[in-house]
Amino acid sequence: MTSTEPLLTPLPDSAWSRILCVVAHPDDMEYGTSAAVAAWTARGVEVTYLLLTAGEAGMAEPPDVVAPLRAGEQRNACDEVGVGDLLILDHPDGMLEYGLGLRRDIARVIRTVRPDAVVTANFEVEAYGGLNQADHRAAGMAVVDAVRDADNPWVFRELAEDEGLQKWHTSALLVAGHERPTHATPVDQVAVDAAVASLSRHEAYLQHVTGHPRPEDFIPEILREGGVYAGTDYAVTFRVYDLGGLGGSGD
Repeated sequence: MTSTEPLLTPLPDSAWSRILCVVAHPDDMEYGTSAAVAAWTARGVEVTYLLLTAGEAGMAEPPDVVAPLRAGEQRNACDEVGVGDLLILDHPDGMLEYGLGLRRDIARVIRTVRPDAVVTANFEVEAYGGLNQADHRAAGMAVVDAVRDADNPWVFRELAEDEGLQKWHTSALLVAGHERPTHATPVDQVAVDAAVASLSRHEAYLQHVTGHPRPEDFIPEILREGGVYAGTDYAVTFRVYDLGGLGGSGD
């Protein structure tokens, strides 16, 4: 982006009170997006993290050892950005399958949390400078459909009939890490530092990844690049899909 190009639209999130973040693995929220989470929670927004897998296939140790380890690291990462509600499902890491079961599980949480907006990660085939990981693609597509499933009383009727979870309308879907963002949310130095700290909490996982840069060496740069789009020092960018009522509250 050059200095002559228009800035992105500021994210109209001032009226939001609840946000649900849905990703495939522990640490998926920590590559810059958690700075926006820190900014939201600092002003009193309730943020829930929903992880579809425990990330148990992401390290050399056996899955029964890795799953609780990564859950603990994610809990610590959540603490750094003010997230009190962490949910981890038991779909298989590395073999996440798009389908009705996954959509139902996400729709169930949407109806339970009743968020103003849902955040997920880039699920394009090509992303992050290469070919995107299979779980990321399956997760994103399931989230797209689940936000609509949650708002349709005739889809997954058992959620209402058996669990008492009535339909819920989400105002916006935010895709983080997208190469064609539409909106930017400025973040301050406190949020940047919190984002760095949140990724640093995935200590065992980062040690497992050969050559992984230190969070403090690249997270601020990602957020500084986002700031170019916002006209600020730092920002998180999103591709935003207005599902009806963007900027308002679902209540």
